[in-house]
Amino acid sequence: MTQLRQQSCEACSADAPRVSDAEKAELLKDVPGWEVETLDGEEQLRHAFKFRNFAEAQAFTNKVADLAEAENHHPAILLEWGKVTVRWWTHKIGGLHKNDFIMAARTDEAYKAMQ
Repeated sequence: MTQLRQQSCEACSADAPRVSDAEKAELLKDVPGWEVETLDGEEQLRHAFKFRNFAEAQAFTNKVADLAEAENHHPAILLEWGKVTVRWWTHKIGGLHKNDFIMAARTDEAYKAMQ
């Protein structure tokens, strides 16, 4: 199977299925450090990334924004001094889709490139 970070997001409609519990468990293996959390009744992938200062955190935020815009799949991003928290979920289906795991893997790749 192609690594998640090399895959493209697929167009998603409101009736697209959410990932099953079995799929979720398998996909989580490919994005270590990401956690599934429920916020406002919707499952989301969440990860907090650490940085040495605000400027690095801001640069990372911009990289994630560029990735999101390229795939037309947008996360919630919280930028703080030395920390960026990223949450991926598929708004149209109110939960998790494979696209969220693809974008989590790409987010990890962007983080590693900055280290």
